[in-house]
Amino acid sequence: MKTNPTRFLKPFCLLCLIAFFAGIVISAPKETVSTYSSYGSRGSEVRLIQQRLKNWGYYTGAVDGIYGDKTLSAVKSFQRKNGLKVDGIVGKATLAALGISSSSSSFSSNDEYLLARMISAEARGEPYLGQVAVGAVILNRVESPSFPNTISGVIYQKGAFSALNDGQWNQPISSSAYSAAREALAGSDPTSGSVYYYNPKKTSNAFMHSRPVITVIGSHRFCR
Repeated sequence: MKTNPTRFLKPFCLLCLIAFFAGIVISAPKETVSTYSSYGSRGSEVRLIQQRLKNWGYYTGAVDGIYGDKTLSAVKSFQRKNGLKVDGIVGKATLAALGISSSSSSFSSNDEYLLARMISAEARGEPYLGQVAVGAVILNRVESPSFPNTISGVIYQKGAFSALNDGQWNQPISSSAYSAAREALAGSDPTSGSVYYYNPKKTSNAFMHSRPVITVIGSHRFCR
């Protein structure tokens, strides 16, 4: 008895097509909690969001990286105030309004450690925004063709930072310096692109005093 091969071919092809398109659907990229923070999210991005909202008076809870009721309320208040969709989800538009980007993913944990150590050494005792600003200056130098193109290269550049020689570099790193480093790595720059800063009470360097001042935060003048 002869068997017609086409008898099984059509169902088989149909199954192949179903599996093929199912594979496309399954493998398609999705927007998940790991991309956009929302209620129940945890991690460093949530800490950045909480710290930024706290700096601006929207959030009064602990900066613990846990997206709970207080964070949700603060995010919604921020969204409402800034004309954003009030859904409690920190997506692209809300992140942009907060001044937070995803650029931190291009830096390593060692970069974060070095940046936090330098922030702690150079800006110990400064307001939190001033600590973020010091981190931003270092990152602005990384992006500038006039300086080394890595965080370690900028930090260890000869004569760049007095903290490497006056003992401050070896002091314990403050927790606020880690938070400031993460915020700077996420794209926050309260210095508007400055590549220098100095304390006018502690330096008489003529070059530094000749630079145009962009902003003053705490004891430091930030300039280009």
